[in-house]
Amino acid sequence: MPHSFSLSGQLVDIHNRDIFPAAITVTNGKISSIQRLGIAEQRYILPGFIDAHIHIESSMLVPSEFARIAVTHGTVATVSDPHEIANVCGIAGVQYMLDNAATSPLKFNFGAPSCVPATNFETAGAIIDADGIAKLLAKKEIRYLAEMMNFPGVLFEDKEVMAKIAAAKKAGKPIDGHAPGLRGDDAKKYIAAGISTDHECTNIEEAKDKLSHGMKILIREGSAAKNFDALVDLIHSHPGQIMFCSDDKHPDELIKGHINELVVRAIKHGCSMFDVLHAACVLPVQHYNLDVGLLRVGDDADFIIVDGLDDFKVLDNYIAGNLVAKDGKSLIAPSGIQAINNFGIDEQTADNFKVRVADETEEINCKIIEALDGQLITSSATALLRVEDNCIQTNVAYDILKIGVVNRYNTAPIAMGFIKNFGLTKGALASSVAHDSHNIVFVGVDDESICEAVNAIIRVKGGISLYDGVEAKVMPLPIAGLMSDKDAQQAGEEYQAIDRKAKQLGSKLGAPFMTLSFMALPVIPQLKMTDIGLFDVQKFEFVDLQL
Repeated sequence: MPHSFSLSGQLVDIHNRDIFPAAITVTNGKISSIQRLGIAEQRYILPGFIDAHIHIESSMLVPSEFARIAVTHGTVATVSDPHEIANVCGIAGVQYMLDNAATSPLKFNFGAPSCVPATNFETAGAIIDADGIAKLLAKKEIRYLAEMMNFPGVLFEDKEVMAKIAAAKKAGKPIDGHAPGLRGDDAKKYIAAGISTDHECTNIEEAKDKLSHGMKILIREGSAAKNFDALVDLIHSHPGQIMFCSDDKHPDELIKGHINELVVRAIKHGCSMFDVLHAACVLPVQHYNLDVGLLRVGDDADFIIVDGLDDFKVLDNYIAGNLVAKDGKSLIAPSGIQAINNFGIDEQTADNFKVRVADETEEINCKIIEALDGQLITSSATALLRVEDNCIQTNVAYDILKIGVVNRYNTAPIAMGFIKNFGLTKGALASSVAHDSHNIVFVGVDDESICEAVNAIIRVKGGISLYDGVEAKVMPLPIAGLMSDKDAQQAGEEYQAIDRKAKQLGSKLGAPFMTLSFMALPVIPQLKMTDIGLFDVQKFEFVDLQL
């Protein structure tokens, strides 16, 4: 006997921009009929929300645990780039995500990570070449070629980069972009290569330039990069070409909300509700050819019921006809979490974190990274720093601290530099979540504190940590040094506790650990620190610390 049930309410028909009372019948996980009624309960039925670009690893949760919290916010699907774990564990890491996601009803749609490593200017744990990409794209579970961060490789037609793009075209799967700041003819050439989306726009002029060449723009609002306010008016000017995404979202923020929050904010901003819901529900399905229902007869029964069209409070969430969340509570049972990792170094000594100079001098002029709150981009500055015993010192009074990266895969010299705007007045922070190669990135006031924070991570083979001058605190991330083996609530509470402690050390950043994690990413301007050295993204080359 077929499994069948019916429910009624006010159906939100995004396609025809209409709302009407209706009864929906679901049979074997699909919508078998939609019947207009004269009257129905004042609750609203609409397609579920889709995060159009997210790295599940950045939630510090494995996919099955991410799903358990995301469904409470009305999420039914994600478009997920597994390049974080791929940079640590290679194709085995991608398969780990596929296998774990398969235990959950949420519809994860993974891409083939195009940039493993992200660049040749850092040490990653794995390499996925064009042949590996082609093999991944041959899997039906891999829906697209994930963000092509090597935009110089596209512009200069690098053989390996172009082979990866060709593999996606041959497989008939879309190609995601990543081109912060790219404009004009360069943007046109990048898009003409077949790259169809971008989530890195930080201002509306850049976004409109890319839209004019046929690209779709994702409005990103994550834990570190927050571009919603700068880009929301695109929903007015370019309806039908916009999607929503998180990119990176820490567990404490995921507990509070997901794409539902952007829907509410956009409508309050004055955007058309139907245009907003098209961005949140419809365009990701159309663009990525997802197997996600859009509330039509014959579709998978993937939909949500909300109590009103102002705050979109989710009453029920159905995926393939199964009730997965009700009244803010997840109905998805936890599944087992297996571990995978790649970690190969021993503990450090404080002496390893000194920044030595050859000449006898009292001060020296240095290049300084300037972190920007709410942004992945940085600025570049210079500062005169004091030298003692041939070692460059921090200047806590002017908020100039040490930053560096420890190669987690092999014993190697530690790359060191200086950074401004972290605000620590004592201690240090460290993280093995360090986009995209996920070495250990740290920031700190003094060598002893830095060493304690780094060693706390090495001892547990991955995590985020801090040293407050007395003791080290660490949140272990045993899955690839990226994800917790705890459930969302436990992971969220652990993260909130260590985040709160970081702010007690003086940091004024909204998400200090998330910001720290992007200080080692040499594909987003301007000045970054990899395990090899200080890197100028605009010049696309290493630069000397000393002027």
